[in-house]
Amino acid sequence: MSRSASSRANKRGEPPPSPEPLPSPAVDSHTHFDIAVGGEDRTPAEAEVDEAIAAAVAVNVPRLVQVGVDVASSRWSAELAARHRNVLAAVAVHPNEAGAGAATEAALAEIDRLAAQPRVRAVGETGLDRYRTGEDGWAPQEASFRAHIDIAKRHGVALVVHDRDAHDDVLRVLDEEGAPERTVLHCFSGDAGFARACIERGHVLSFAGTLTFGNAGQLREAAAITPLDQLLVETDAPFLTPAPLRGRPNSARLVPHTVRALAEVTGTDLEQLCASLTANAERVFGTWRLEDPAPVAATSSGGTA
Repeated sequence: MSRSASSRANKRGEPPPSPEPLPSPAVDSHTHFDIAVGGEDRTPAEAEVDEAIAAAVAVNVPRLVQVGVDVASSRWSAELAARHRNVLAAVAVHPNEAGAGAATEAALAEIDRLAAQPRVRAVGETGLDRYRTGEDGWAPQEASFRAHIDIAKRHGVALVVHDRDAHDDVLRVLDEEGAPERTVLHCFSGDAGFARACIERGHVLSFAGTLTFGNAGQLREAAAITPLDQLLVETDAPFLTPAPLRGRPNSARLVPHTVRALAEVTGTDLEQLCASLTANAERVFGTWRLEDPAPVAATSSGGTA
């Protein structure tokens, strides 16, 4: 989701209570702490973000991927990962931002620079969005997508793909460019047929709170056929709050709702699923090294968001 939608999603209702902790550690593979904690109009204080991370750890979600959507939030994401051992980062210019002209040469150069940092483990979210971006923005969106694929491959990191109403074109671009070995379809939104096409290519499917929605039968069918080693779960917080909490702001600590729904849909023991999600995340993003002391904040020349 792009930063431009944050105010609508982050100011709805009161935050819901935390769910029962998972029986084994799991992962939120895609979250936006900057938007979920601070909103559109301010950068959250470190203490606020640390509290939100601690709330996720308390429900047995100790591994988190903080995702940037523009240059400023990508810098912020890299800096958070550099100082917090529970967090890895992904950096990118979001496709809707790219469609509006934000994927400039300077912006892409900064994403390239950030992608070299040791705790930046993915380029994304990048991709195509035919829902929020009009046809006049499709060409720059696709050019940005191709550039992000190149950055991910050159740095040997994962690619996190945003795909909204663009399934065929997303696969076309990935096939033409040659998808990175570790490619994640963030907030998977296709049916079983599209899932099969992604699975055959070796891509990883990440399911968000939409899996729990009453009208999401096709997503549950897609999840049910996805091999256990090609699954991830995410919140995309503060967006896509899972049922029965829709209409209230999402956060990383709510990912157990989606993990439990995925266990039911796939017929997998919950502890086994948690172990698989953790193993998959570490295969895609690399280890978090939770046993090590917390990383020291990076002294990058990029400054803060």
